[in-house]
Amino acid sequence: MGPLLTLEVSKALHDAVRAGRPKVECTLDLGRSTTMVEVCATGWRWQGQRFPHIASCKVRTIYYWVDESFQPVMRYAASLVKLVPTAYGPPTFEIDGIKMLPTARVSPYADAERKVDLIQPNGKVILDTCGGLGYFAGWCLRRHAKQVLSYEKNPDVIWLRSLNPWSPKIGSGLTLTQADIAEEIGLLPGKSVDAVLHDPPRFGVAGELYSQVFYEHLSRVLKQNGRLFHYTGTPNKLTSGRDVPGEVAKRLRRAGFVTEFDGDGVLAVKKGR
Repeated sequence: MGPLLTLEVSKALHDAVRAGRPKVECTLDLGRSTTMVEVCATGWRWQGQRFPHIASCKVRTIYYWVDESFQPVMRYAASLVKLVPTAYGPPTFEIDGIKMLPTARVSPYADAERKVDLIQPNGKVILDTCGGLGYFAGWCLRRHAKQVLSYEKNPDVIWLRSLNPWSPKIGSGLTLTQADIAEEIGLLPGKSVDAVLHDPPRFGVAGELYSQVFYEHLSRVLKQNGRLFHYTGTPNKLTSGRDVPGEVAKRLRRAGFVTEFDGDGVLAVKKGR
């Protein structure tokens, strides 16, 4: 993987030049590691290759090296999909300007760790319904899950994963299928997974992933006493007019789950079927 630049890193390179320092230590992989870079007025050298300075580096943008230039890690097809830096290192991503992972008070990577621990993945087969950047899947593997079956509908999000150093590699227990889990869930065998992580887009974008029909399928594919964490976010009932977490818990109970609210989601255990 080539170098990834942010405004902070670009500034460090320019500051070293202005200070007359021939080298500067920085990160070129969004905080996973640091490296020493040789700098001069016309550019910088890393791993034997020369790179130019970015003349104008935008905030909230990550740049990657492609076609002999630095380009933003974003794509626009049906929607604008963009990898976005955070103060913590691990990036989040946006679709049409909507942030898809929580970053206000915690690293999205650390947030995924806490939620994965709720389903106790050790030795289990995990269904990861909406893979995103793969942070759920990555922590499942680090917690010794037997297998992670991950689905992601958007091919551009999968492309973001390929450039994100914090996203897990496919293989070694992780499969990633480009498909809509709302359609694929009906093809999965009954009682075939031990736990589920469900992190859908917001209700207004993907209402089918909050439906009674979908929850019945989750109950069907989940083994007895299997755990489910369902991210709902914390929408303001006063402004949205909806109690999305409450509606989710109610539908999950109809599908045979015992539920409790946990942070920005619902933790459920399959009972009685």
